[in-house]
Amino acid sequence: MTKHAAVTYAPDNVRVNSIHPGIIATPMVLEDQAEETSAKVVAATPLGRMGQPIELARGMLFLASNQSSFVTGAELVVDGGYLAQ
Repeated sequence: MTKHAAVTYAPDNVRVNSIHPGIIATPMVLEDQAEETSAKVVAATPLGRMGQPIELARGMLFLASNQSSFVTGAELVVDGGYLAQ
């Protein structure tokens, strides 16, 4: 969907990118998700920890900034290597 939208709207100078987070230490995960579920996901994450919200925000900030003016159709995975396995 990201790539399709990026190609469709590029002639209008609209950039379309997406962020794909792994387990992030947010209140929803820390307070509402079962600890055993979180522990299993962290154990399966190569970096061996949850991501911090600021780490996700930095990726979003980059994609929203002029520094990424030639980036469209990108899928930024911020998951500590979870999907790389």
